[in-house]
Amino acid sequence: MTSEPLQTTSAPSRRTVVAAAGAVGAAVALTACGAQDGGSKASSKAGAAGTVLAKTSDIPEGGGKIFKDQGVVVTQPAAGTFKAFSATCTHQGCAVTGVGNGAITCPCHGSEFSVADGSVKKGPATKPLPAEQITVSGGSITLA
Repeated sequence: MTSEPLQTTSAPSRRTVVAAAGAVGAAVALTACGAQDGGSKASSKAGAAGTVLAKTSDIPEGGGKIFKDQGVVVTQPAAGTFKAFSATCTHQGCAVTGVGNGAITCPCHGSEFSVADGSVKKGPATKPLPAEQITVSGGSITLA
């Protein structure tokens, strides 16, 4: 009678499992945060062009409103003047969460951007918020 060699399958070591989990976690973190200051991230707007965002009366003068689903912030820096910018901070890709006192604010690291032109008012961001296209007609603000 011939005996065949016993085949064993060894499980990965604990060190291998922990190292792999760490690598996956780091990759997820880098993807979520984006490249620091200027990795070119495409704007990921959920809303399609032609989406009515708000009435002009919904946007406070000197402030603005964030449209999270569309990834856009609309401001009214002066009476009757409306601007739109990406709602993604240029520092590490966090979503901005506040608009007031002439600034759009990011909660992650405290960057502030001008409601008038998206320029950096306070770092650590060094690049302005990219402008987005809107049209204002008949009291409605529409994503262009």
